[in-house]
Amino acid sequence: MPTTYTGTPVPRGAWRVLALGIAAQAAGTLLVSTPVYLIPLLHVRDGLSLARAGTLAAAPTLGMVLTLVAWGALADRRGERWVIAGGLALTAALAAAAVPAHGLVALGVLLGLGGAAAASTNAASGRVVVGWFPRERRGLAMGLRQVSQPLGVAVAAVLVPPLAARHGTAGPLLVAAVVLAVLAVACAVGIRNPPRPPAAAAQDVPNPYRRDGFLWRVHAVSVLLVVPQFTLSTFGLVWLTLGLGWGAAAAGLLVGLAQFVGALGRIGVGVLSDRVGSRVRVLRWVAVSGVAVLLALAATGLVGWAVPAGVVLVVATTVSVADNGLAFTSVAEAAGPRWSGRALGVQNTGQFVAASAVGPGIGALVTAVGFGWAIALVALAPLAALPLVPRRDAHG
Repeated sequence: MPTTYTGTPVPRGAWRVLALGIAAQAAGTLLVSTPVYLIPLLHVRDGLSLARAGTLAAAPTLGMVLTLVAWGALADRRGERWVIAGGLALTAALAAAAVPAHGLVALGVLLGLGGAAAASTNAASGRVVVGWFPRERRGLAMGLRQVSQPLGVAVAAVLVPPLAARHGTAGPLLVAAVVLAVLAVACAVGIRNPPRPPAAAAQDVPNPYRRDGFLWRVHAVSVLLVVPQFTLSTFGLVWLTLGLGWGAAAAGLLVGLAQFVGALGRIGVGVLSDRVGSRVRVLRWVAVSGVAVLLALAATGLVGWAVPAGVVLVVATTVSVADNGLAFTSVAEAAGPRWSGRALGVQNTGQFVAASAVGPGIGALVTAVGFGWAIALVALAPLAALPLVPRRDAHG
């Protein structure tokens, strides 16, 4: 594709670091998403309620909440390399420990600890974008970085159901442990930290949270917009199989396709924000689209249109993940390189607190009113986010 970009060149090493960061976060997401795609097995085979199975699925996310800011502060001080590599190695060890685990409590504790370790890759993403990429390429860079989450979810959606059907919970966890261990070594060798500002200059950087309310507003918007994202990623497969009669394999492939298309959507909106010169303007467009597509998805589900509902689910999933790269880029730019790790830790913490509530909360809501009406009610979240989107971007 031809390009008119003539701005500051990006060092070649930055793309290598970004690629390894994408792979690292995708591997962490694979582990975090594994219990989500164990829900049909646990619900049908073991008789767990959707609320209890959703609670297990939320365990890794809850673990992430406890360590995101700490990992971010460590990345601000020490850089990405050993934060990502060390975090991946620890995550691999915990995933391996969960393979022989018996009982819901033991599995939940180990998955929660694994999520806490996997948070290292989430919290360290700001420095590579702010440190290596010029402002006019950060939308693209962060869009690519955000591909890691739907990529990890897509791999989990395709691999976990068949592995679990043959080998129980141990099969998917063993695969995740091997992938994490390999990437820990690759990141230790291949990641290079971006240049750091002089120490004297760093001491003069003020706390961006005291400057204005921009960061807090973006955090609030992201918390609201994460509700539909995790609703669809957690219960999309269950809805297709139990609510609309899809086969498990076909439903898994469709959810995987939705995550892949969503990854492309994250890149697209990142490039769009570079072109229009505003992250928050495109973020507002995404929120409006989220309301519309969730209502359309609810309607197709309520009338029982299985195939159209699957198509709309792909679109809804794409829209539901499109805001992440925009919000992360806004936060990283507003915070600056000396605060981006902590600010993105706060950003992730808010999102994952909301995401941790989605499993049991939406599971109970589905039990009470059904899938269709639950999705319609979830559309209230992006609607509430609209007035909170800042009018202009901020730069630290």
